[in-house]
Order: sequence, then C-alpha cells, then structure tokens
Amino acid sequence: MRTTTLGMLCALMCVLAACAEVTPVTNFNLQRIAGKWYLVGFATNALWFVNQKAGMKVGTAVLVPTDEGNLDLSIANLNADGTCWRMKYIANKTDTPGQFIFHSQMWNTDNEMRIADVLYNNYALVHIISTKNGISELLSKLYSRTQETSVALQQRFTQFSLDTGILPENIVILPKNAECPKH
Repeated sequence: MRTTTLGMLCALMCVLAACAEVTPVTNFNLQRIAGKWYLVGFATNALWFVNQKAGMKVGTAVLVPTDEGNLDLSIANLNADGTCWRMKYIANKTDTPGQFIFHSQMWNTDNEMRIADVLYNNYALVHIISTKNGISELLSKLYSRTQETSVALQQRFTQFSLDTGILPENIVILPKNAECPKH
C-alpha cells in the first residue's frame, strides 16, 4: 500500500512539474487568434476521456476577442444523432498574454488556458489545467483552421501532449465531422 501511494505521489509530482513548464507563446496576438477553429486533436489522462474518446469527433470553436481583452469562446460539436452539443465561456485575460482563466458551470471546474504555440492562419496548441475540488487534470488541444492537419503537426501535438505527462493511448487525432447548424 505504501509503495502504491508513493508511486502515485511521484507520478503526480511529474505531472505537476511538466505542467509548470508549459508557458504561453511569446508575442501572443489576441486579434489574430479570432475566428473559427476546428478541434482536431484532444489529449488528457482524465478518466472521463478514457471512456468517451472512441466516440469523439472534430468540433468547432469560435473565438471572439472582447473590448476588455478577454476571449468569448463558443464551442459546438455535432452528435451522432444529429443534435448539437454547445458550450460558451468568457475566458478572462491574466497578466500573462496568451493565458486565460474561466469557470465551467457545466462541469464545475476552474480552468487555466494557455496558448502554448500558434501559427494564426494554421494551428494552435492549447494547454488547459482544469481543477475541481482541488484535483487538477491536464488537457492538450490541437486547433486547426481546417479539419485536416499534416502528419508533422499531428506528431508535434503528440509530442507536446507526451511532454505534459499525458499517456500515448490518451492522445487522439479526431475524425472529421459535419458542423452544427448556426442558430
């Protein structure tokens, strides 16, 4: 029992150390990240993901900068039955450009989002630390301006996710999906 507890503590420390190394991209430009993105890659060691990853497909995110320097995030994903799953957040800026915080009422989590790497007309690598009841989970997301990405970009996302402590089997490039109708 003691060995198991020590092992889990060591694993947690490794995850937290890796998490601390993810810094937002330098020279982040809020206006250039605006627009429509496709969530094409997703990675996390969270238990809910292990059970859901097989059914996940590409979704969309629309990012709109606010006058205050925050980000209005609208997320949508078309379900297999034709219904749409939607979420909306205001991600508040922090003192660090490219780093935002938001609360999810749906999941009751406090989230810190870091834009770790971005080529504004192509892709964005996003790192999120999601905390609920004092327990944090790490998420990596690969956003693209199109539903297709290069093998090199997929490999970059995989390595980024591995570097944050996410297990290889929990890193997924999502299959294409139709979009939710606008409402």
